[in-house]
Amino acid sequence: MGQGRFVDPHQVEITLQDGEVWTAKADFILIACGTKPFRPDYIPFDLDNVFDGDEIVDLTRLPRSLTVIGAGVIGVEYATIFSALDVSVTLVEPRATFLDFIDHELIEEFTHELRDRNVGLRLGVEVAEVVAEPTRVTTRLKDGRSVTSDALLFAAGRMGATDSLALDKAGLTADHRGRVSVEPKTMQTAVPHIYAAGDVIGFPSLASTSMEQGRLAACHAFGLEPPPPPEFFPYGIYSVPEMSTVGMSEEEVRRRNIPYEIGIARFRETSRGHIMGLNSGLMKMIFSIKTHRLLGVHIVGEGATELIHIGQAVLNLKGGIDYFIENTFNYPTLAEAYKIAALDAWNRLIRS
Repeated sequence: MGQGRFVDPHQVEITLQDGEVWTAKADFILIACGTKPFRPDYIPFDLDNVFDGDEIVDLTRLPRSLTVIGAGVIGVEYATIFSALDVSVTLVEPRATFLDFIDHELIEEFTHELRDRNVGLRLGVEVAEVVAEPTRVTTRLKDGRSVTSDALLFAAGRMGATDSLALDKAGLTADHRGRVSVEPKTMQTAVPHIYAAGDVIGFPSLASTSMEQGRLAACHAFGLEPPPPPEFFPYGIYSVPEMSTVGMSEEEVRRRNIPYEIGIARFRETSRGHIMGLNSGLMKMIFSIKTHRLLGVHIVGEGATELIHIGQAVLNLKGGIDYFIENTFNYPTLAEAYKIAALDAWNRLIRS
């Protein structure tokens, strides 16, 4: 393992941990260095109770209370994980909403879960100052309120880990967030023999899509023709409870002026949900009124990131509501929610 930096467009200098320096030459180079947490100057990270998204995993003890600044994917995941560990959590976000790429009805259900677990939400308010002391951290907000906790996690954004790569030596530049631009079909940067993949190129910043991007880059570099990527890929948020989504949200369907109907299933309506003692969890399916094709699936609850793949397959194979109504699902499983939601949608469709 070592630290790499460009010498020129075809050469990379690698400094190993023991100080030894190697130079590697290549016809093709792939940049996949990932990201690092954004660390603004007004956050006192050098203290023992103030953490970024990478440092929080090295906690030596569990705090009794935690303030999380930033309600993006990472902030929400950590906030709910600590809440599940009986830590008192307050989530602070300058925007009035959060996770806006997720279907709004799903976020409403998720927000209800957070409030039910006594997670404090401070939405639509900016941080004025963070004052850290040895035993507590006070976050003062611009609306005059403040939040005091044992520890603070700052999770408001990440930056491409490109500042030490000497990109200029390769003829490349990064944007203000350290990200590298690529041609999405080939993963080529502005220098054709240099590729980039993963979080360093920005959205969607998923491990699953990053692997596919790397495969596309390798295939293109060595003259192979990979199949076109599927139109829809699943997005998983490993919060407590999990959320996962594939296809169009209800808001996107409306923007496209597509006549649609929805079907809802709650996990407590399934036999498996009864067995597991689930009181929450929701699956939402969206269908075209004209063609009955599936347009999107959105799930919040137990196993959401596993369940989503059934919807993903049907969506990318351009299937419709008949698949879910006419097929048999294992009993008892949470996957039965697909049939329940499809029947709910069918009852609405026949009345349209």
